[in-house]
Amino acid sequence: MTEPTPTTDLAALRQKIDAFDDQLLTLISARAATAQEVGHTKAPGSPLYRPEREANILRRMQAANPGPLSNEAVARIFREVISNCMALEQPLVIAFLGPEGTFSHAASVKHFGSAPTFEPCPTIDEAFRMVEATTADYAVVPVVNSTEGFVGRTLDLSISSPLKVCAEIDFRVQQNLMSMETDLALIAKVYSHSQSLAQTANWLARHLPLAERIPVASNAEAARLASMTPGSAAIAGEMAATRYSVPIRYRNIEDSPNNTTRFWVLSRQDVAASGKDKTSLILSAPNRPGAVVDLIEPLKRHGVSMTHFESRPSPDRLWEYYFFLDVEGHLSDAKVAAALADVKAQSSYFKVVGSYPAAVV
Repeated sequence: MTEPTPTTDLAALRQKIDAFDDQLLTLISARAATAQEVGHTKAPGSPLYRPEREANILRRMQAANPGPLSNEAVARIFREVISNCMALEQPLVIAFLGPEGTFSHAASVKHFGSAPTFEPCPTIDEAFRMVEATTADYAVVPVVNSTEGFVGRTLDLSISSPLKVCAEIDFRVQQNLMSMETDLALIAKVYSHSQSLAQTANWLARHLPLAERIPVASNAEAARLASMTPGSAAIAGEMAATRYSVPIRYRNIEDSPNNTTRFWVLSRQDVAASGKDKTSLILSAPNRPGAVVDLIEPLKRHGVSMTHFESRPSPDRLWEYYFFLDVEGHLSDAKVAAALADVKAQSSYFKVVGSYPAAVV
């Protein structure tokens, strides 16, 4: 028997791939048609996007993942399929803290896929306002960075806004040095957002100690400036580099390898339980000894885990503070509901910002 040549083997493998592609197209088309049927069956006014349903689909696919693709890659592929299937009924409008090419933009695309219409907003306030005014369906806003801490404006607005958190996004922040220059020695200026400059301070000290560090409004603006300013560079994400056609010279230059920003997805809807959820709260305690301890003691008593606790001065009352909490579980869970009822009884101010699926990586 004649051994097959490498050329024959390669041709056979490519035929197998073509056959798989044909099957994938058939199945994706059938899924899209079924999604359209679901849209026609829903009651009028029902939300198109169901965060708990999507989270369960992604978790199920990751649990069944046989490899060799990573779970992150599987989630990315299925998010894109879901995104385009939803768009057959009606494309979503997503507001985000702009301009285009920022990490907020990248996080929005990571969560919603490429099919929605993405609307950049100049401020976090405007992103809130667009959803409140029904100009946008959802808003994506930063809440906390693992190295720089909480975003105060998001927390302040969540006190007074009627919007609810319906999902969260954990976005791995990868900082890149990009420049039209090919030689580091020619770079005299580095543009970036102040947080990105802080997150890459050690790398800059080692590799560009003499370069001027210039804070700008956003990393996307930094990339735009680097694209047109000789002798300059920008620190930004890959999306900004692509948008402004600035070559990335050094990747992942952040000082902390686990630098992650958490985003909230804001909406006008409540979300059902997914089985792996978080609940976010805003509280205020009466001014008496032990009030804060009394405030959170019911969580321990009812066996509810608190994952975040942040205090922030009241934006309108001098020397008073709000406390921002995240707890594990959904508001519909019996022990969470019992714990929060007792917390509310101890609070001078109590608000559930949202009960929503925990981020799917």
